[in-house]
Amino acid sequence: MVREIQKRAGWMLRFLDHPSAIIGTILVSVLVLVALLAPLMAPHDPYEAESLRDAYQSPSQLFPFGTDGLGRCVLSRVIFGTRISLTVGLVVQGISLFLGITLGLWAGYWEGWVDDIISNATNVMFGFPNLLFALAIVSVLGPGLYNVFVALGLVGWPIIVRLVRGQTLSIKHKGYVEAARASGCSHTFILLRHILPQCLPPVLVMATMGIAGAILAEAGLSFLGLGAQPPHPSWGSMIARGREYIWQAPWITAFPGAAIFITVLGFNLLGDGLRDLLDPRIQSERIR
Repeated sequence: MVREIQKRAGWMLRFLDHPSAIIGTILVSVLVLVALLAPLMAPHDPYEAESLRDAYQSPSQLFPFGTDGLGRCVLSRVIFGTRISLTVGLVVQGISLFLGITLGLWAGYWEGWVDDIISNATNVMFGFPNLLFALAIVSVLGPGLYNVFVALGLVGWPIIVRLVRGQTLSIKHKGYVEAARASGCSHTFILLRHILPQCLPPVLVMATMGIAGAILAEAGLSFLGLGAQPPHPSWGSMIARGREYIWQAPWITAFPGAAIFITVLGFNLLGDGLRDLLDPRIQSERIR
């Protein structure tokens, strides 16, 4: 019990000594709070305008981020857009993690023809740019947020497969895995109990950075009109609708763009900090 407390205290001290992890955690925590408290924080209805006479108003006390071409509060739409972006990041990474971890464990554990099929499929996927492949999928399925979930989830798993497969290949021949196999444990038990937990730290880092990539990709698809459809306040679609008036009303694009930048920065800093904290090689170099 004492060792466990000391271990957790040591990890916490390393975390507090890492600026990237602290800044990333603060930014992500604020974004999560904004998403959860959006109805309470938004000063106006993000979907309907009070009056068309309020269109293209510059930032003021009544509309801190100004209004768009329909007179809707940009601040309220940015706040509610946080919900869409975080939902996309989490759902897309959930799909990618399920596919990537499952296929990676199978490929690394069974090897042989199973590994050949999964590895070749992964290599084929790496031959296509992710956003271009997702664009093709959404074009076939049709625009919409749920189709974005499917498209981005189907293109995000190859890198996780590579990571999990490599980890599995290095772990499956360790003594405790061989002992579990010799004692009659099922393959499923060995994979879930002995191999998967050892793969999770690097996968967690990859997933954190993958959320940032998914949010950025969703913004790109929404900018092209293939993501969240009106009147849903997606940051990408807000930028697309305001680009024609970027000189007359720059706040319509500036604030959603800033929200994308802060969100991607927060998740990347958090992932970078987790990587340094969870990588034993980096920790050993610091101790030296």
